[in-house]
Amino acid sequence: FIGAGSTVFAKNLLGDILSFPELATATISLHDIDPERLRTTEIVARRIANTLGAHPVIEATLDRRQALAGADYAIGMFQVAGYEPGTVVDFEIPKRYGLRQTIADTLGVGGIMRALRTIPVLLEMCRDMEDVCPDVTFLNYVNPMAMLTWAVNRASSIKTVGLCHSVQGTAEQLAGDIGVPIEDINYVCAGINHMAFYLRFERRLPNGEVEDLYPRLRQVIAEGRVPDWNRVRYEMLQRLGYFVTESSEHFSEYVPWFIKRDRPDLLERFNIPLDEYIRRCEVQIAGWEATRETVLNPDVPVDHALLRERLLAAGASEWDVKYVSETTVNFDAITASHEYGSYIIHSLETGIPRVIYGNVINRGLIDNLPQGCCVEVPCLVDKNGVQPTRVGALPPHLAALMQTNINVQGLTVEAALTGKREHIYHAAMLDPHTAAELDLDQIWHLVDDLIEAHGDWLPAYR
Repeated sequence: FIGAGSTVFAKNLLGDILSFPELATATISLHDIDPERLRTTEIVARRIANTLGAHPVIEATLDRRQALAGADYAIGMFQVAGYEPGTVVDFEIPKRYGLRQTIADTLGVGGIMRALRTIPVLLEMCRDMEDVCPDVTFLNYVNPMAMLTWAVNRASSIKTVGLCHSVQGTAEQLAGDIGVPIEDINYVCAGINHMAFYLRFERRLPNGEVEDLYPRLRQVIAEGRVPDWNRVRYEMLQRLGYFVTESSEHFSEYVPWFIKRDRPDLLERFNIPLDEYIRRCEVQIAGWEATRETVLNPDVPVDHALLRERLLAAGASEWDVKYVSETTVNFDAITASHEYGSYIIHSLETGIPRVIYGNVINRGLIDNLPQGCCVEVPCLVDKNGVQPTRVGALPPHLAALMQTNINVQGLTVEAALTGKREHIYHAAMLDPHTAAELDLDQIWHLVDDLIEAHGDWLPAYR
């Protein structure tokens, strides 16, 4: 686990992995650069194993090469420069120019800068893997997913697949919206990470006929039942005819139509939460501080009143309070997450076939997206590895929309791999949201300010 100090995420993946009997005696090597966070995750890992009755070998080390030596699988879950100062810089400097963001981890100037400070570190990790575990399968959860996967495939020989939960997570949300059990639904989805679309969303009826479920989704709109937090995506369903995988707050900053400094009415109409990632980080930090002692010592009970107080003070919703309580401190019952990581490992080890959605390089998979870019498609996983499925051509308007994001991704990767500063400017110029808000001089000055603020987080650009 690279970045094992991401304790809550590590907790979920550890619970998933150790729940499989075939994996319950695995050697789990935890690595982080923060000794305190690493120690915390080691304690959490041992508590999870105890709850599940699993008997893994658990190691914790600050030495990355030691952690990777001989590994069959490596899981990336790190964030270069952290929430503070890294993420805060990505939000605060663009604000000076009137450029507001919601999540800033995938596209936009925030996504560009996160990629530029992450790719060099990620490639160092891959060089370590090439030396000490060349046959490893690298499961990457780090954003910006498409840019990082693209860069690794261009600059390293390590087998990798980028993993996200937006496809399966959104499918579960839509099942709830239309009142159809998720286990009855079949779908085919394809595109790019955070901008893939359900090409088919259907179920097989008892008489053998297949019911297209898209009319039921449109019925949600007609009946005024669109969830407040999902107005952007249902709007795009009306405009494009297909439902997109990533959440409304993410999607709103990948396009030029929803966040405009002189149109606060759009923010209200589509319920778009600016600075949402900042809020989520503050909520998670507050929850962690309020429950740290319980996580470290099972004999210390949770102070639920304190937890609630701190979460609400950090801007948490009632849903946040429930989520943090369940995911951070509940070790009595380990429930499966919907992350693909453990299923991939289990299928590769046992040969039991599964279909997951992975981020891989487009080598004849989607005809009307550029060859060599990163795409998200269904993949068969068994003893033969992660095998992407050919999708063919996407509806042309969906491919055109994705291309506006791929332009930014490709130029950012080019900047990271060549060290040419001009590509950073060009990536920002072509970003849909940035271009809708700023003129060329503003974009270039903003890029200069962000590069200066990043300092040693970035290599020298020429």
